[in-house]
Amino acid sequence: MKPPPASTPVTRRDFVRTSSAAATLALSSGFAHPANVLAAAAPAPAGAPPKPAAPTAPRPFLTPADKFRDVSRGTPKPHSLTGDALIQARLTPETWRLEITADTPANPAAKDVAGLGQALTLADGTALDLPALLKLGERHGVKFLKAMQCLNIPTPLGQGLWEGVPLREVLRLCGPLRNVRRIYYWGFHNHDPKQLFQSSLSYSQAMETPPGELPAFLAYRLNGEPISLLRGGPVRMVIPWAHGFKSIKWLQRIVVTNDYRANDTYAEQNNDPEAPLKTAAYLDNVPARIPAGQAVSIGGLVISGWSGLKRVECRDSAKPGATGPPATPAADAAEQWTAAQLEAPPADWTSVLPAGVSARKILGFNSQTGQPATWPLRYSMISWSAALNGLAPGKYTLRARAVDLNDFAQPEPRPMQKSGRNALEVKEFEVV
Repeated sequence: MKPPPASTPVTRRDFVRTSSAAATLALSSGFAHPANVLAAAAPAPAGAPPKPAAPTAPRPFLTPADKFRDVSRGTPKPHSLTGDALIQARLTPETWRLEITADTPANPAAKDVAGLGQALTLADGTALDLPALLKLGERHGVKFLKAMQCLNIPTPLGQGLWEGVPLREVLRLCGPLRNVRRIYYWGFHNHDPKQLFQSSLSYSQAMETPPGELPAFLAYRLNGEPISLLRGGPVRMVIPWAHGFKSIKWLQRIVVTNDYRANDTYAEQNNDPEAPLKTAAYLDNVPARIPAGQAVSIGGLVISGWSGLKRVECRDSAKPGATGPPATPAADAAEQWTAAQLEAPPADWTSVLPAGVSARKILGFNSQTGQPATWPLRYSMISWSAALNGLAPGKYTLRARAVDLNDFAQPEPRPMQKSGRNALEVKEFEVV
């Protein structure tokens, strides 16, 4: 079977129009048969033209900081601290400090101990403070767009423009690194060892970012503003290619080690700590009951993960018991997926980005034209849309999936939840 064509981007202005009954993508009419697929809308019965689909509300490209879904850990949660407790936790811009040290691993296979030219510690007054980090950002600061998604959560948490300093530049403040194989790090956890939540990177991941890729970095701004305590400020780690558990909030400690083992908290909880962000489509809710003859817009979000994004596809199926023959495996296999339409990059990025931020200064954008080098940007998310039209009465299921640049269709190539939840979302509805 010839694969569907790549999804066609549409402008934000035109994006909502694609959800009308006249949209290029619509569900085929006919009886509620399991072989129904997304296709051009069939002619409506004489005297009963189909009602147009309600337009899909445009989504903000950047999620406001207070609208991110919160998956913070800790009891009480660090962002709930106030007054002196906040000061004692070093979670204000004035009191924030970052220590960088080397450890002595307990693993006998690590024969040589890791070392730093100079450790940065609270005890000797050399721990890095926020003014020094901001000063470093004047020379080495980076900005890029990233969607946050947790390893075991079925929906994205939000998308922001993150700004900070590459981890490698911060580590260089410590002079030569010796016998370092991994870097691990954690944030404030209420001084309770049982609440410690840490993550780690290999030395190469931290220090040797390939050209065109995005670096691990210490972030101090989100959408042009200082990162709020709720979002993990004053400073958090952000790992562009990874799920959210790598982007530790309330960052306060970095340790270099010669132990080769991943020492992420998530690794100890039966997860794959090295799994990169997956390419995945997410489906918005649809009405439970749809009047016959009425077109309904559908859509959702899609994240362009480690393997990039080629297109988003949709299909509908009649449920067993609906009008018409029941679904069978053979009939299900015969169904075809049809490409949805993808949101195009904004024509004017000044209408999307925070005031004073130039797209030319954002990683992943052409420094001359201010346009994204690829679309969607790797590790970002955009909207997609299609329309349902001409369905006969019956019960249906709707599915959407992403197809990456390797032509792997979701949930492949990593369907195991331990490397990131990636199941196809299914929505059910009835045409009456």
